[in-house]
Amino acid sequence: MIDADVLVVGAGAIGGVTAAKMAGEVRRVAVLDANAEHVARMRDPGLVVEVLGEERREELEAHADPAGLDGPFDFALVTLKAPHLEEALRPLVERGLVRTYVSLCNGLVQEDIARIVGSGNLIWGTVEWGSTNLGPGRLAQTTSAPFVLGEPDGEARDRTRLLAELLGVVEDVRLTENIRGQVWSKLLVNSSFSGLGAVSGLLYREVMEDPAGREVALALWREGFEVGMAQDLTLEKVLGVEAGSLVLRGPEDRGRVEEAIEVAMGYAGATKASMLQDLERGLKTEVDVINGAVVAVGREHGITTPVNARVVELMHEMERGERKPGRDVFGDWRGRIRSL
Repeated sequence: MIDADVLVVGAGAIGGVTAAKMAGEVRRVAVLDANAEHVARMRDPGLVVEVLGEERREELEAHADPAGLDGPFDFALVTLKAPHLEEALRPLVERGLVRTYVSLCNGLVQEDIARIVGSGNLIWGTVEWGSTNLGPGRLAQTTSAPFVLGEPDGEARDRTRLLAELLGVVEDVRLTENIRGQVWSKLLVNSSFSGLGAVSGLLYREVMEDPAGREVALALWREGFEVGMAQDLTLEKVLGVEAGSLVLRGPEDRGRVEEAIEVAMGYAGATKASMLQDLERGLKTEVDVINGAVVAVGREHGITTPVNARVVELMHEMERGERKPGRDVFGDWRGRIRSL
């Protein structure tokens, strides 16, 4: 039993699975989630989690209202969608309920979280494994891969090592002194595979098995990689491969890229994009802090990113109900990619 108290803020696909797998391994695990039905089912009869095909049920301390929480908690694991960060975190900060916050969110939201909780109170992290929300009280972990954690200044501390021990009961954990480079590498995964998976309605591996989908995904990756290089970031390995190994610039790169795709899909091929899950539930996606972030940062550095920009346009059309996800979206890029 690890001597720590943990609050999971957001019990969706990643947060809910994390809480369930920590239960019984950590002194206290509590969950805060705005979905009252989901919260009720987590309490009784318990959250049903299918972990790589093996089902388990865990009764959890779950709350829909932060007023019902008593602290302090050593860590708050933040797994929220970007639009909900301020609303969920501000009450926790005002009541002093949490010592250290941990960003495990998608997209470039770390500085936004730091402005809410204080930069010295935040550890950055990424999640490489995938999970699916099957409805209130039921989740499924679909792939296995590590958490990556780091302090923004690169210096590991006692709290960083304790956090790694806690999350180690869920999945493997890697500590890095270069979390900013790791966050951008993860953004390449989200912008390329998740963004394209969402607008096409496909799993990651299904995108990459479609010749047109693979062409678009590699174009998205190349744009994001070039924007990362423009920031003088040292991009880290992600999904078992070096970020540069998926950059296709000419025929001579094809062999290297194909080998890297095989490795990456071995880790994440069964992943269903969280943005696709949002579209299916009629919710606003995080495309603006994922593909939109690539576009915005690229603009700051004078780099055009038309393939990522088109993902943003398509996603907003789908959010408005003007178009549905499908393979037909791959045709939207044919002329654009050839003209790059």
